[in-house]
Amino acid sequence: MTSSASSLLVIYTGGTLGMVESPDGLVPGHDIEPRLRRALASLPPARRAELADFRVIATPTPIDSSAATPLDWQRLAELIAKHYSEAAGIVVIHGTDTLAWTAASLAYQLQGLDRPVVLTGAMQPLEAPGSDALANVEAALRFAAEPRLQEVAIGFAGRLLRGVRSRKWQTHEADAFTSPNHPPLGDWVEDEAVLYPEQGLQHHQRGAPRFELLDYTPLAAGAVPRIVLWPGLAAWQLEAWLLDDRVKGALLEVWGGGNLPDDPRLAGVLAQACGEGKLLAAISQCPHGAAAIGTYAAGQALSDAGVLSGDDMTPEAAVTKLIHLLAQPLPDEERRRRFLTPLVGERTAP
Repeated sequence: MTSSASSLLVIYTGGTLGMVESPDGLVPGHDIEPRLRRALASLPPARRAELADFRVIATPTPIDSSAATPLDWQRLAELIAKHYSEAAGIVVIHGTDTLAWTAASLAYQLQGLDRPVVLTGAMQPLEAPGSDALANVEAALRFAAEPRLQEVAIGFAGRLLRGVRSRKWQTHEADAFTSPNHPPLGDWVEDEAVLYPEQGLQHHQRGAPRFELLDYTPLAAGAVPRIVLWPGLAAWQLEAWLLDDRVKGALLEVWGGGNLPDDPRLAGVLAQACGEGKLLAAISQCPHGAAAIGTYAAGQALSDAGVLSGDDMTPEAAVTKLIHLLAQPLPDEERRRRFLTPLVGERTAP
């Protein structure tokens, strides 16, 4: 699916970068293309000259990303696939609140990429004094023109991060995103986009499926909850989450290296849910490091119940992967195998 196109595509979905003032506060704005071009025209001539040509399309209703759902991930992947062959690279302008979730989902839906898809946004609107928006857009455009980048990435605050390894880590600071268990894919250094090809997927993904554009509708309304353990969690609470027929899978965020409270009733709920064919996985609440289920006696109950280890995945990567696998007509054992297999660099290879 190699493209001969030399221009880029910019997709505007909403978010703070494009917001404007309203009587009720900031709201997603429109007319993003002339606004972007005016901002980019303010760059020094030499840097303007280094930007690839691009065209802009906007989703029908730009949103604050806090309103995004799995159906928005699905629609965005379909939009990218529709225009994929026309662009040498793609930049997605997105709100920061759920940007890492969208990036992770796109990575699974767009497996086998042979060009860049770079998500970016801003902590302040494009026209705000001192905004980070222009710098983020410039860097994203430069990275999206780099043919050696062949995956979904996040370009933000001078760093390029693997999308499926990233998390929003700051509520107000410009350096809002982090990649706790994987090094950056690149950096913005002295007004240049510097890529680290040895960290990329361009070799890892060869032979991967070409796009898995699935229907997330049956899973979009809470079918895969994220459950964070806390001291005092009771079995009846876990039952309320996991044994509801509408739940098809779940992510558990457990303690340390993969530990569960010493309560056989909790383990019993997990075993019952797995026995009903629900796809359950566990990661550590600690942002750095991996879950190693069964290392401690306190975690053996997870393994015995059939809960899968999420290793060093982010919550965003784990939940979106569960949704993606559950949307496919696969046997339970194949879903479990694929969850444990690195598909797009989302977890450390065994």
